[in-house]
Amino acid sequence: MIRKLLPLLAISTLPALALLPLQVSAQTASATSYPNKPIRMIVPFPPGGGTDILARIVGTRVSEATKWTIVIDNKPGAGGTIGISEAVRQPATGYEMVMGQKDNLAVAPWLYKVSYDPSKDLAAVAMVADSPLVIVTAAGSPFRNMADVIAAAKAAPDTITYGSPGNGTTTHLVGEMFKLAAGIKISHVPYKGSNPAVIDTISGQVSMMVSSIPSAMSQVKAGKLRALAVTSAKRSPSLPDVPTIAESTALKDFDVSSWYGLFMPAGTPKDVIATVNAAVNKQLMLPEMKEAIHAQGAEARPMTPQAFSALVTDDFQKWKGIVAASGAKLE
Repeated sequence: MIRKLLPLLAISTLPALALLPLQVSAQTASATSYPNKPIRMIVPFPPGGGTDILARIVGTRVSEATKWTIVIDNKPGAGGTIGISEAVRQPATGYEMVMGQKDNLAVAPWLYKVSYDPSKDLAAVAMVADSPLVIVTAAGSPFRNMADVIAAAKAAPDTITYGSPGNGTTTHLVGEMFKLAAGIKISHVPYKGSNPAVIDTISGQVSMMVSSIPSAMSQVKAGKLRALAVTSAKRSPSLPDVPTIAESTALKDFDVSSWYGLFMPAGTPKDVIATVNAAVNKQLMLPEMKEAIHAQGAEARPMTPQAFSALVTDDFQKWKGIVAASGAKLE
């Protein structure tokens, strides 16, 4: 099953897939059953990024298992806040949901003037996965580890650049946190999504990139990117040979991970949320689903809507202080 699924999700094919809904047959539901029409899943980032990849894995598997029709709709821009803003404006009927993550729900609201409050305007439905971030450079880069990056930046301040999928993303903030903690000067280069940042990192247009593991995994496996470090306190099971920042530098307390999950507009009926949560969690607990997500550098994390809501609220408050302490500002 996994071998059949992963080619569908290959980075090279995602732009074409973005033009099409998930083509999974749907049974006609009665007027009193849910769902009785297609469900739109907004993805607030372009095709090919980590959020998009995981959304398509979940959307495909849930659709196949339930015979629901789930249509992926990419709405990128402004650190993912454009897609979230559209999602909160939709009717709370259960036919609109969004694949949110730490970037647009815990970090970006403290950097952008957004029209939504994650704790009030969205209902947590199902956590999907979490993953550390990874710092990558081109395969031919002189950097072999993060100690090399620090040494180069100290020798020639402001000559090292790092790319990210956009301003206000967790990846952007991790770069700023690393810069501050290491006492170095490196320059942020924001992109409109992960794919263009990955391309420019491979070509050497930027010195390195802070990325979600799903966004960079295929190019690391292909030998086009070199993974320098992961940002969590422990090594990633998906990249066991890649050290943590704490292992490769003197920054012993560096620990940042990201999460991904499904949300619906606030006010969506609780029975609908429970139905979708059960359908998603059932798939996340299957060995083949866990392996498919693991292959993308993340780990499946089934949980109740209540537990997921508490996690989001806690992270939202936590990152207010991190953003302020980092001094990060939008270019």
